[in-house]
Amino acid sequence: MNTSLKNFILDLAKKGMRIDERGLNELREVKVSCGVSKNAEGSARVKLGKTEVMVGVKMDVGEPFADRPDEGILIVNAELSALASPEFEPGPPGEEAIELARVVDRGIRGANMIDLKKLFIEEGKVWCVFVDIYVINHDGNLIDAAALGAVAALKDARFPKLEEGKVVYGEKTKKKLPIT
Repeated sequence: MNTSLKNFILDLAKKGMRIDERGLNELREVKVSCGVSKNAEGSARVKLGKTEVMVGVKMDVGEPFADRPDEGILIVNAELSALASPEFEPGPPGEEAIELARVVDRGIRGANMIDLKKLFIEEGKVWCVFVDIYVINHDGNLIDAAALGAVAALKDARFPKLEEGKVVYGEKTKKKLPIT
């Protein structure tokens, strides 16, 4: 951070203000909308101030990890589009995207939010839950917005229909994810 920006921020703090003109004790407005994507098993859009993220949950049948044969799989990905901020560059996921996905993943796992054992289907088959985070606009509090969106999308998710061991995409059951 250059010196002039640092001094500007310090001066604002002394006046009890932030860069976005909120007071030091004022929160950003939070809006959460669920079920915003018909193509996902669960979805949510979160607006936290001017920061906006879209989170989708997709599910598929896969093979369990060898060391956890009776547990389903959770995979969290994040995409930081160049459209969301001039700080983000196009191309493969950078360090920030990988770190965002890891932090959200650790939060879900650390809270034991999903009972992965309940994602077991039969020997050699488990549900794989993919949480995809798309940053629409980045204006601060990105981890908070992404984590809130992931939790809301997971709570919104319903299992897809399964016929003869194959997922029937576009058809959801009434069964929700085993969220604790």
